[in-house]
Amino acid sequence: MRIVIIGAGFAGMYAALSAARLRDIKGVSPEVLEIMLVAPEPILVVRPRLYEPNPETLTAALEPVLKAVDVVYVRGRAEAVNASCRSLVVATPGGGWSSILYDRLIVATGSRLFRPSIPGLAEHAFSVDSLDDAAALDRHLEGLASRPASDARNTVVVAGGGFTGIEVATEMPARLREVLGKDAKTQVVIVERNDVIAPDMGTEARPVIDGALRKLDIKMRLGVGVSALEKTSVTLSDGKRIETETVVWAAGMRAAPFSAQVPGERDNFGRLVVDCELRVVGVPGVFATGDSAKAACDNDGNFALMSCQHATRMGAFAGNNAAAELLGEAPAPYHQKAYVTCLDLGEAGALFTRGWDHRIEHIGADAKKLKQEINTVWIYPPKPIRAEALASADPQRVTDL
Repeated sequence: MRIVIIGAGFAGMYAALSAARLRDIKGVSPEVLEIMLVAPEPILVVRPRLYEPNPETLTAALEPVLKAVDVVYVRGRAEAVNASCRSLVVATPGGGWSSILYDRLIVATGSRLFRPSIPGLAEHAFSVDSLDDAAALDRHLEGLASRPASDARNTVVVAGGGFTGIEVATEMPARLREVLGKDAKTQVVIVERNDVIAPDMGTEARPVIDGALRKLDIKMRLGVGVSALEKTSVTLSDGKRIETETVVWAAGMRAAPFSAQVPGERDNFGRLVVDCELRVVGVPGVFATGDSAKAACDNDGNFALMSCQHATRMGAFAGNNAAAELLGEAPAPYHQKAYVTCLDLGEAGALFTRGWDHRIEHIGADAKKLKQEINTVWIYPPKPIRAEALASADPQRVTDL
């Protein structure tokens, strides 16, 4: 028997650990139930931190923990799946192809930044969507010091006033000072199509965010979008131009393209529709998890978001349930009633809220301390010690914060 997991993000990592945990509990050997994780590199990119400087340091090796729990790592990129034959086509590093048979497949391929067909976006915009993208932005910012001083050089425009856009924008004043010096007249502008900043954060949290942006002297252009980009400017939908050499695109996510290979129903974000146990509806033997899945968190109409908070717990349930089906155990319905946000606000601190209505629990320095603990401890892989790694993936205990 074989479980194949596609993806080495938060959901894929915890799916592998959780499947191995149940295998261990049942006393089944790795020779009887093989657990295989397929990904281009055996690393976890700590994606929630890519708005920070030095993004090349924001990875964690996965091979040690996978070896500790007898999960086989396969280097390659999943390209296609034949659900009727239960086979996966993988592109190997040398340019070849291999076919892997599975008894259960877990799609944990994550999400990608949505990049619409806006003139100049592909050529001139930066992002923090991937490690390579964040590194390119970091190099660009470092290189600004060698350019002649101008409004365009000293201005950063962040397109998107949601969670990622706010974290990028509030980090930027300090990053610009570090590069250009404290006396440079820098400017950071957030462009948001909605009439309010942080449209999903609710009325209680929004004044805290507004206050932080004002404290950091970050400008907001609300109710407009980006209509075109050039090398040294951006044009907004109201026709106005902002001189800038740095536009960071942070406006929306979609499921990674591989999910389209699975013959199941998808939502508007490209996520596969799953049942309460994370099986892809209508596709026997296939589970989806993390940003690849549209999954109900509770019975109140809330669905998992594209976040590591949801991906971690969903991955644990998907791995457990895939193994449970093969080992004759009852699967566990996914549930995640608790929901928190911890929004970094740069030098203005942070904001910690709880619940889907975003009730404030911590602000300022207290919230910043929590954010730093989350970013440097909680979201990293467990130690490569078998008992600790397996215990970390108990789906009923994976933290809800």
